[in-house]
Amino acid sequence: MVSSVRAKYERLSQAMNERFKRQWAGCEALSLGRGGVTTVSQATGLSRTTIRRGIRELQEEYPELSEDKKRQRVRRPGAGRPSLTQNDPALVATLERLVDPVTRGDPMSPLLWTSKSTRKLAAELEKLGHSVSHMTVSRLLKQLGYSLQANRKTREGTDHPDRDAQFQYINKQVRSFQRRNQPVISVDTKKRELVGHFKNSGRKWQPKGTPESVRTHDFRDKELGVAIPYGVYDMTENAGWVNVGIDRDTSKFAVESIRRWWYRMGSKVYLDAAELLITADAGGSNGSRRRLWKLTVQELADELGIAISVCHFPPGTSKWNKIEHRMFCHITENWRGKPLVSRTVIVNLIGNTTTRTGLTIKAGLDTNTYEKGITVSDAEFAAINIKRQKFQGDWNYTIRPRAR
Repeated sequence: MVSSVRAKYERLSQAMNERFKRQWAGCEALSLGRGGVTTVSQATGLSRTTIRRGIRELQEEYPELSEDKKRQRVRRPGAGRPSLTQNDPALVATLERLVDPVTRGDPMSPLLWTSKSTRKLAAELEKLGHSVSHMTVSRLLKQLGYSLQANRKTREGTDHPDRDAQFQYINKQVRSFQRRNQPVISVDTKKRELVGHFKNSGRKWQPKGTPESVRTHDFRDKELGVAIPYGVYDMTENAGWVNVGIDRDTSKFAVESIRRWWYRMGSKVYLDAAELLITADAGGSNGSRRRLWKLTVQELADELGIAISVCHFPPGTSKWNKIEHRMFCHITENWRGKPLVSRTVIVNLIGNTTTRTGLTIKAGLDTNTYEKGITVSDAEFAAINIKRQKFQGDWNYTIRPRAR
């Protein structure tokens, strides 16, 4: 095959200019089918890039060549070799577990990234009984939403010495709860949104030349106010609840959001739940130093009759909370370029967010008002039935129901 192409090229090359050469090479590669570019490159000495450029030029001038190529590659339903994930259904789940402890990402981006190389991951999978190449690992990571990214200067200050150990502790706790079929949730507040005809980042498809009109200045509308989405993400069920508040982001609002998730979603899935694990940021309304957060969690534990364990991420690491890159980023993607003109629109846009991996989200409006600056007395705080863990007790603790 190579010699035949080489003979034709030697006879014609003197009569062809550069454009004619690459287009002729592209035509030969197309006629040979799979592996044609490599064969023609070996025969002529032309680079693959040049041959592919010739193919593109031919397809632009003769669109029917693209259609012919598509028709040639159509297989009958069910034909071809079964995919690796069909033969090894546990492969994807095992890969996710390997990558998960060192996951990094931006909270408002749908992409994740991993610091482990594909070759190292393939080697680890081999040890666990999954025969897979590093190229397949790369393809699977892209399908799961991961990508390679460079460093970005976004961090300030120094790391806590127990930061990495806390990540490992959280991962162990999550796996332990999931093995016992006990609920595990990730919680956080999404940035507050102005309600009204304000510009929303992103673009959407519109008839050309007819962009949707919004206000010039982002001054808060006194009647419509703001929306404060507090999210609860079920890490086992890949399902979420968003409580859209209209007042303040306080500890009582945070726990009320968890309470509503439990009654509307969690209690219907975890019928025999005896405990609940919450992973949360170290700051904000659910911060590790907030007395009101712990007191309100105690009230919820008393009401539900279950022990509630809390693991806080170290300060400055909120980007790695699961809810950020598994739920909030998809909500942002769903309403990109759409003015959030009313509270109803916000609730509907959140509730209709889905992903190819099966994420489902429910949302509701919380019209309660939440008092600011509530002080928890020493006596109230001392009455909390809290047990701090030996490792970083300020970040990891369990609050059990008090005796009635």
